[in-house]
Amino acid sequence: MKKTTLFLALTLSAGLLFAQKKTTTAATVKFDAATPSDALPVAENKTVIAALDTKTGTVAFEAQVKGFTFGNAMMQDHFNSPKWFDSEKNPTASFNGKITNLDKVKFDKDGTYAVAIEGELTLKGISKPLNGKATLVVKGSAIHAASDFTIKLADYDVSNAGGKVADEPKITVSADFK
Repeated sequence: MKKTTLFLALTLSAGLLFAQKKTTTAATVKFDAATPSDALPVAENKTVIAALDTKTGTVAFEAQVKGFTFGNAMMQDHFNSPKWFDSEKNPTASFNGKITNLDKVKFDKDGTYAVAIEGELTLKGISKPLNGKATLVVKGSAIHAASDFTIKLADYDVSNAGGKVADEPKITVSADFK
């Protein structure tokens, strides 16, 4: 009887712990550095790993740099080159942060919640603080998270290719946690 009670207690504890941390391996990051003169520098990565802890508000994303796909193979080569994101030397891009107004989100109630996020974005081996806004949509036990923001390429030692790409590309992140 004691073994059964202990087993049930451990199983329940593990279930509650797991329910607080949501993960997915199918998040998406879009990179849009298009300019009026060049629409090609737009890429998408659909194999991003993401995590959200509903208890602490911690948020994390990690993307393989080579996972970004462009419609133009030459742009893909430039993106992965040492002047840009140097994917051989720096294979991942990541964000680690926290929802700063977690008390505004009711994970047990369906709804759309505007949240503030702060953390560090690491690209090309360089970490910079990033503050932004995100939207969380709670529906049942599923959570959809979405955010968009801009970065300055110069902050990450990335060349702007002689003005052919935007100095401040738009980054869009989305994830579905089940």
